[in-house]
Amino acid sequence: MGGFFGAVRKQDVIGDVFFGTDYHSHLGTKRGGMAAFDAEVGLQREIHKIENTPFRTKFEHIFDTMQGHAAIGCISDTDPQPLLIRSNIGVYAICIVGIINNKEELIDKYLSYSGGHFDAMTGGAVNTTELVAALINQKSEFVDGIRFAQSEIKGTASMLILTDAGTIIAARDRDGRLPVLIGKAEDGYCASFESFAYQKMGYEDVRELGPGEIVELTAEKITVLKKPGKKKKICSFLWTYYGYPTSNYEGVNVEVMRYKNGEIMARNDKESGLLPEDVDYVSGVPDSGTAHAIGYATGSGKTFARPFIKYAQTWLRSFMPAVQTDRNEVAKMKQIPVRELIKDKNLLFVDDSIVRGTQLRETVDFLYKNGAKAVHMRSACPPIMYGCKYLNFSRATSEMELISRRTIVELEGEEGLKHMEEYADPQSERGKAMRKAICDKMHFASLEFQTLDGMIEAIGIDPCELCTYCWNGKE
Repeated sequence: MGGFFGAVRKQDVIGDVFFGTDYHSHLGTKRGGMAAFDAEVGLQREIHKIENTPFRTKFEHIFDTMQGHAAIGCISDTDPQPLLIRSNIGVYAICIVGIINNKEELIDKYLSYSGGHFDAMTGGAVNTTELVAALINQKSEFVDGIRFAQSEIKGTASMLILTDAGTIIAARDRDGRLPVLIGKAEDGYCASFESFAYQKMGYEDVRELGPGEIVELTAEKITVLKKPGKKKKICSFLWTYYGYPTSNYEGVNVEVMRYKNGEIMARNDKESGLLPEDVDYVSGVPDSGTAHAIGYATGSGKTFARPFIKYAQTWLRSFMPAVQTDRNEVAKMKQIPVRELIKDKNLLFVDDSIVRGTQLRETVDFLYKNGAKAVHMRSACPPIMYGCKYLNFSRATSEMELISRRTIVELEGEEGLKHMEEYADPQSERGKAMRKAICDKMHFASLEFQTLDGMIEAIGIDPCELCTYCWNGKE
């Protein structure tokens, strides 16, 4: 994933953008960057790797080296950004959040068309942000260029552009899969992925951009450059997994949604006779499963507890290793047991989702080694059947890495993939078989998933405005 923050005021905004960008560290682990515009200095830019150290450590010197009344910053899980671009429509800085699935096709097409070139990274890869800029530069001004880029991209791209006039252009992706929110201070405006990032600095909520909407921010006003489209498909995973608890998207708070989601899961288990009666404690797989578990405990009448605590002081989420095996080892080392809450206890854990299951299997084994009698598991979202093709929130490189899809193929080969909807149904024979197979593989005492209807109910917005592709394959 990734996130961004930009601000333009009548005073220096380096502090605002430093803290605003840092508040997006939960969304990416690879690189951070900032760019600023000052009338005397011009455009400035810094990018640093944040794989082994947090954003704030790499950028704490920025107050001495960068200045400006307008600036943008980003946390990126992909390529270095923001980039400084000199083009036919001016000199500007740009950062994006999203994914481009037809990158090679676009590179071939526009390299041939323009006879130009791209700066190559290690292995010959092209920076995605530079590709977006190249598409924008096919037109003679920013709005037409952004609209053209978004029409050509198969995937998702929200962006911030810092111009050499000291203004910020904010554009939400064409289908509104990711949020872009606007905040207002006494002497300026900001644009952000996360609303709490600017609320902490005294900005007030103005509004959330609509799908495909483009606005320009100055210290004095917001100008709509392109009105929003009608089609919206915001990612449901914002609430269940990668959104920060204090975040609001489409007017719905993440933490509140997770409480409701857990209660609905408990209600469904009760109605289906699937609530284990002998559960001693309901717990969340920290951190994003915790709020779902609190809701489940409330709805089930079971006691909430934390049988293990994550020791996050050494390895924070914002600089976890990029290699999966290293991530698994770090995740294991961070788990500190409360043995009094584990030994001889029947535990029911709620996780935000079950993607590959690798780390979760380690967690369950860890609980049994510390004396747990039984470990039941609940997923706060439905079985993930399809790899996301709109966002890069998952490190999965193949759909067969998804434990649900892999288990279906193990049960009945490729034929099973014709019955995905049936496998998602907990009442069907195929659905029961998949759950049992995962239980046997993962050492769960029982396993249930939130239903798609239950998750949509917890979010509480029009189902037509939610992207649920990874669960039902429907675009």
